[in-house]
Parts: sequence; structure tokens; C-alpha cells
Amino acid sequence: MGMHDMGTNGSAADGAQPVHASSDSCRELLLKIQRGDEQAFEQLYREQSSILLATALRVLRNRSLAEEVLQEIFTEVWVNCHSYRPEAGSGRSWLTTMCRRRAIDRVRAVQAQQNRDFTQGVKEAHVFEPDVQDSVLTQVEADRAQTALRTLPEEQATAIAMAYYQELSHSEISRQLEVPLGTVKSRIRDGMQRLRAQLGGAG
Repeated sequence: MGMHDMGTNGSAADGAQPVHASSDSCRELLLKIQRGDEQAFEQLYREQSSILLATALRVLRNRSLAEEVLQEIFTEVWVNCHSYRPEAGSGRSWLTTMCRRRAIDRVRAVQAQQNRDFTQGVKEAHVFEPDVQDSVLTQVEADRAQTALRTLPEEQATAIAMAYYQELSHSEISRQLEVPLGTVKSRIRDGMQRLRAQLGGAG
């Protein structure tokens, strides 16, 4: 069932039973895959991979990560297709929901790694210029800012970290967190006010 070896025409073998006769071709293909039909799996990949890749790309904004998610989705389809229940919704909806969930999970994993890298970088900052007074002062301020950030409500800290450490725009944060743009702006504004107060900048 090689995903990369799929041809563009493979319709001769199953031409006698066109899946487009159904209003939900994904459903029909998924039911066949549940019975171990590799041709149905390859047809599903040909028909849906570009749509699902675009869905993942809208969330991740990184093609290589989106392609990884796409491969994970189709591995899951082949290995765990029995979890699809036609009565619960359309086949397309099942695939799209799986794609969005995996993409969002990947965003959170990448964000968590970036936050860990930032924290580690702060801890090691003094190693490079131990004799320079400015470096020491910068380290102290960074430590204070990191400590203050941890005291904020999680939603405010997350938005600020994405804006200042990952350098994402407010609209990108809104898309990734799936919250309105106005909510993102208010979280960052309120969080920054709290940070300034804690760091002595408000008085």
C-alpha cells in the first residue's frame, strides 16, 4: 500500500464500481479499507491527500510539518480505520477532523519545544560573556521576565510567548489557538500590563 507509488490512473481495476455513485465517496472507500482493500486506500490517498495537506498547512504554516501530519493521517487510516463509524458523520468530515487535531497537536508540540529551548537559552546566556556587566544585567532581566511570565494565566502567557519568542503576528496566533483576533490582542495587552507591573515598570 505504498503511498508514494500510487498511479494517477488506477481506475481500470475498479471501473465497474465507480465510487462517485455515492454522495460520500470517502465513506465508501473507508468501508472498503476496513475490509483490507488496498486499492481503495490508494484511491482515497489520490483523492484526498491534497485537500488534507492544505488543511494541515493552514494550521501549521510549514510544509514539511504538514507533510509529516499527512503521512500520519494515512497511516492511521490504514491501521485504525475500524474506528470510523458511518453513522457518526461523513467520511470527509472524519478525515478532516483527524487532520486538524493532529496538526494542532503538532503546533502545541513545536511550541512546547521552542519554550523549552528559550528557557535553556536563558539559563546558558551568562556562559558566553561572563565578564561583561551588560550581560549580567541582561541575564537578571531575562530571569525576572521569565519568572514573571510563569505567574500569568496560561492563556496570557501562551499568547505573549508566541508573539515575542516565536515572533508570530496576532492573526497567526489567532489561527493557531483558534480564538478571535480581539481575544488574542486583549490577552497580550492584559498580560503585558501585568508583566510591567511585576517588573516595576508601572510605578
